[in-house]
Amino acid sequence: MAMEVDLPNEELIYQLFQHFGIQQAHVAASMPADWMGFALSHPECISSLTLVFPRSIDPRAVAVFTSRLLVITGDQGKPAEELRRTVSNLPGATLLALRDYSSAGSWLDMVADRTEEIGLTMMKLLARMSQERNVKGVSLPEGEGEVAGISYRVEGSGPPLLLFPLALALSQWEPLMPKLRERFCTITLSGAKMGQVATLEERARGGYLRVVQTLIEESQLRPGESVLDVGCGTGALDRWLAHYTNGKNRVVAVDNNGYLLREATTLARKEGLEGAVEFREGNAEDLPFVSGSFDVVLACTLLERLDADRALRELVRVTKPGGRVGVVVRALDVSWFVNVPLRTELKRRVEDPGTIGGSVAELGCADASLYRRICQQGLVLVKMLPQLATVNDGTRLQLFKDRIFTALSSEQKKEWEDAAARAESDGSFFYAEPYHCAVGTKP
Repeated sequence: MAMEVDLPNEELIYQLFQHFGIQQAHVAASMPADWMGFALSHPECISSLTLVFPRSIDPRAVAVFTSRLLVITGDQGKPAEELRRTVSNLPGATLLALRDYSSAGSWLDMVADRTEEIGLTMMKLLARMSQERNVKGVSLPEGEGEVAGISYRVEGSGPPLLLFPLALALSQWEPLMPKLRERFCTITLSGAKMGQVATLEERARGGYLRVVQTLIEESQLRPGESVLDVGCGTGALDRWLAHYTNGKNRVVAVDNNGYLLREATTLARKEGLEGAVEFREGNAEDLPFVSGSFDVVLACTLLERLDADRALRELVRVTKPGGRVGVVVRALDVSWFVNVPLRTELKRRVEDPGTIGGSVAELGCADASLYRRICQQGLVLVKMLPQLATVNDGTRLQLFKDRIFTALSSEQKKEWEDAAARAESDGSFFYAEPYHCAVGTKP
């Protein structure tokens, strides 16, 4: 099994096809790391391809699918503009641009927000492609299982439809499931190798972990003290903390995303840490704890996507007097370091945080205002710790490449690809992403 899990995602997915005896299936996905390798290596297995709010599309990966390709996005934001341009050059491809809907933000709950529009357009494509490609219906045993490290849930019967995760969307595919499973054998995929879970898990094994470890060290966590992690995601940092402290600290992890909490619970159980971390659902702007409950309270890359000041007040409220509050946010006001041999003008472009750094909510915090904000909460002995985290492989590297690729002209893309290939060939290709970090003590 270890050898299977170490295989590229495209081969793991092919093993899933073989397990179910499926020759071809409809595929619906979001993140390129989930579908692109499979589309390139096993195009004969894909009856139709639906991409829901992808950050970008490499035309080479969908060249053979254009007449059976559906791209769903919003009508606002830079990613949507680039997607419209890309799809316009793909003969036969269908674009659904949801009106008055932003395409920015991995936490968008697009299927829940626009269930009818997305469902109607998808069902038309799936029905047409099932007929044109003579996709045979299947009736698989319903239930959950795991193949080659990929978790799955089977529902309904009919032409097979693989549903990959939708980034950080709270509802994932659930609002559409009653309609989809009426006519299709839906196989919903999840686990540590899929979607945003794979990205978050990978991040916690690299340079980002060193950033968080510095935060823990500066908080001077002592044996017996309790820790609250707000916005825990997949629980990767909490599992690391349970090992790091040898179980000498109570660790409570909170998130408002039920999908991520389910993944976090499963991953902790697989790692033999069931009970070592207490996972709870909770809103960072209204935490479900009485005041002064924890010795150390952490929030890592959370304040970017909510009301940062309100969340900070909650972090301080649930901290005991003498306890510490530690915060990490992405630094979208600081240039990244991209170790690729580029001319100065293009290098400045690809290192621009507006190109590579992602989005931030209207009331969120992703800049040096963190230091002022945390001081305004009345914390003392504040330590301000800007840091860099290196990324040199895996799905996060591909994510950043996709963001850069989206922002460049055709000529710049060619120059970027050539330079990136040279850096990769000599092993010197990496990114360093900046973070603002701070630790303060509650009086």
